[in-house]
Amino acid sequence: MTSTAQAPKPGAGTAHPDHLGHVIFIAAAAAMGGFLFGYDSSVINGAVEAIRDRYDIGPAALAQVIAIALIGCAVGAATAGRIADRIGRIRCMQIAAVLFTISAIGSALPFALWDLALWRIIGGFAIGMASVIGPAYIAEVAPPAYRGRLGSFQQAAIVVGIAISQLVNWGLLNAAGGNQRGKLMGLEAWQVMLGVMVVPAVLYGLLSFAIPESPRFLLSVGRRDKARQILAEVEGENTDLDARVFEIENAMRREHKSTFKDLLGGGFFFKPIVWIGIGLSVFQQFVGINVAFYYSSTLWQSVGVDPTQSFFYSFTTSIINIIGTVIAMIFVDRIGRKPLALIGSVGMVVGLALEAWAFSHHLVDGKLPATQGWVALVAAHVFVLFFALSWGVVVWVFLGEMFPNRIRAAALGVAASAQWIANWAITASFPSLADWNLSGTYVIYTVFAALSIPFVLKFVKETKGKALEEMG
Repeated sequence: MTSTAQAPKPGAGTAHPDHLGHVIFIAAAAAMGGFLFGYDSSVINGAVEAIRDRYDIGPAALAQVIAIALIGCAVGAATAGRIADRIGRIRCMQIAAVLFTISAIGSALPFALWDLALWRIIGGFAIGMASVIGPAYIAEVAPPAYRGRLGSFQQAAIVVGIAISQLVNWGLLNAAGGNQRGKLMGLEAWQVMLGVMVVPAVLYGLLSFAIPESPRFLLSVGRRDKARQILAEVEGENTDLDARVFEIENAMRREHKSTFKDLLGGGFFFKPIVWIGIGLSVFQQFVGINVAFYYSSTLWQSVGVDPTQSFFYSFTTSIINIIGTVIAMIFVDRIGRKPLALIGSVGMVVGLALEAWAFSHHLVDGKLPATQGWVALVAAHVFVLFFALSWGVVVWVFLGEMFPNRIRAAALGVAASAQWIANWAITASFPSLADWNLSGTYVIYTVFAALSIPFVLKFVKETKGKALEEMG
């Protein structure tokens, strides 16, 4: 029965919270998981050469220690949704915070190479959980009128986390006299770099106690009064709370729990749309973007840049990453996803090709010639800028929008898994490829960037301005 008294109250799409600042705080606190995601992914950059030296290992073993965290990431991402559905989004965040803290302490105080790898797997599991639970929680708590802007907090937090980790690494290296194995607080500098993550990890855990549980989860476990209270808090007292509760419960009842079997078909195992999602994920990683965040200090040192400067260049690259991400957030809804992806691909081809050319020259006194050195430095920043303003953001937007409702959850899971696997392949292979031929390695990345252009033109459909129900 419909009550006429309810008519003037705002609906889901127009509700505005009474205390927007509080809602922003809730989203920012949840996005701390993204900050830790970015920080943990990048902090290892400052320890690569010290780990190689301390444990006297070759490029293959080194690559496995660096890349092994991604195995934990894949497991964490695959299980986070089920954990969150059973014990709640907030408890899931708290588990991730504890695992981040344990990983940071263990990584700072390893007994041997094997337990350093173990702590990195644990940290990776936390990253995987944070990469899933943060965006899901923000989407469930944010008022619909602000959902897009608040949802962007996660990606912004990731790139800020990357930048802050590079800045901290640079500061600690300077404090240790430019030596990654120099002494700081009774430890080697690289150990302190890894241990510093305890600070944001503990802050993340504390903030999780200051934010409310998701109304969606509360309704799923029958706590309707608490869900109503939180909806009033985040969407405003003037919202028709009964209507919002009914809307959420009705949507939960109607949801189709997509399974792996739903993705099969189309003549080649998966449906074509699933292969396109996998292709986007693989291309995003095969251009070598994570080399810039895992190995940039090592890369610059290998062509004669001193350690302190190499850490500073890693930090400036992270700033460029933030700038590019902001550009993408501004333009992704204005000019569309597909044009932005194509612009980015062209820019990446130019940047990567120039890096390949610069690294093809012989070192003089252990350094690149001046011209090639500057070209390599500028080209690296160009590459990161064009990636950040396009594929860094656009792929996640595409994956969230391009699949039909019936298979969206399962297809997104497969595409995200493909991304972690591709990330692992690039991260694990770079040290050996760089030892073989650094220029040739960048030629490979250039080829993948170039191939992404016809892939987008032929297979990827624009999703800008379309309702999710139109996809398929």
